Amino acid sequence: MTNRQTIHTALAPDAIGTYSQAVRAGNTVYISGQIPLDPATMEPDMATFEAAARRVFGNLQAIAEAAGGSLNDAVKINISMTDLSNFATVNTVMAEFFDEPYPARAAVGVAALPKGVPVEIEAVLVLGD
Repeated sequence: MTNRQTIHTALAPDAIGTYSQAVRAGNTVYISGQIPLDPATMEPDMATFEAAARRVFGNLQAIAEAAGGSLNDAVKINISMTDLSNFATVNTVMAEFFDEPYPARAAVGVAALPKGVPVEIEAVLVLGD
């Protein structure tokens, strides 16, 4: 059986459902979908879409670091947005958190997300060589 470990950090929002912030299996880390919740208040940070996206990537970064890696270890991310016209903003903010080569990625439009937020992002990391 694969060595499985849950990852948790106070620097990212606590899970608001029946899931872990992340699970590490071997050298692969699966980070649950993050929404723009401020980990200190557990309230959405949605002053602008850019602020929301920055908060989401910051939450992902905190979890990646708690797992012993960084967002540059990401091999795949999935982005869900309630308004695909924000696609360019996601690209701009993502470039602040990742170095090239960028991970594989999917971006999809959805009708709604938890807590009425405009964006949710999940990631898969592979740590080490």
